[in-house]
Amino acid sequence: MMKALVFKEVGKVELQDRPVPKIVAPTDAVVKLTKTTICGTDLHIRKGDVATCTPGRVLGHEGVGIVEHVGDSVTRFKKGDPVLISCISSCASCEYCRRGMSSHCTTGGWVLGNEIDGTQAEYVRIPHADCSLYAIPKDVDASALVTLSDIFPTGLECGVLNGKVQPGSTVAIIGSGPVGLAAMITAKFYSPATVIMIDTDPGRLRVATEMGAQATIESGNVGADVVIQQVLDLTEGKGCDTVIEAVGIPATFELSQRLLAPGGVLANVGVHGTKVSLFLDELWAKNISECHIPIAWLNLGVITHCRRYNHTTCRRRHNTNAAKDG
Repeated sequence: MMKALVFKEVGKVELQDRPVPKIVAPTDAVVKLTKTTICGTDLHIRKGDVATCTPGRVLGHEGVGIVEHVGDSVTRFKKGDPVLISCISSCASCEYCRRGMSSHCTTGGWVLGNEIDGTQAEYVRIPHADCSLYAIPKDVDASALVTLSDIFPTGLECGVLNGKVQPGSTVAIIGSGPVGLAAMITAKFYSPATVIMIDTDPGRLRVATEMGAQATIESGNVGADVVIQQVLDLTEGKGCDTVIEAVGIPATFELSQRLLAPGGVLANVGVHGTKVSLFLDELWAKNISECHIPIAWLNLGVITHCRRYNHTTCRRRHNTNAAKDG
């Protein structure tokens, strides 16, 4: 038996004794966790926002560990190998994986801690191990490496790359948590002129400043109009070329749209468990043609993207919610 953090019911998670996972398919590996962490998505699961994750599921999709067992078809790893676990499981051969859309993998995608038991446990079973694990040097700090499971790739891919950060551009990042900070750090690879961090927590903003933010705005005690004016003051009245939303609530998504400069790009990283509004009546006047947002059911000629909610099961979930919302 092992200890595992389990989604027991809406509003409640519980540490339980669970059986140690076993090899199910020849492409599986069982990994003994040495480090794991939580994600904002886990909080949405706890609130009941993720229909594909049912009570009784072991949570978690991030971590590093040591390979304990491998299936007969696993060729890249053996018992004792230190590995990094990808938050996305990929078969590397289906039509979506071949197109670089592993979150849509027909037999994988975001399954850990969602459709199968995850990493917030002493052991985890990893499907498609050869393509879903990464070998790591034995002397590297596991606490740092665990951020490469999801935090840094999400900040970079969903935020910076989808946000098309360019040299000399202005960037606003709403949310200075781990993913927002990862987006800020990786945005600097593309030499923006200004990165503005926005958060309600002054402690997080101090960390952002220490890590290189050119400007910070504390939004906790002021309204959206005040935040917008401060951004305009910092950008010569234009707004920002890239806005990255890294919170996942309606208020911050709506704010992110209002901070865009003409021709800007909105990259939404936060996971939304409730309906949000897209202000097309305002965005069209600014020539906003790209909003990368995690609402896969929204079909309004807007480019959409999310590491996890591009998964087909999640798209079905959003179709259901869209139908309910009319």
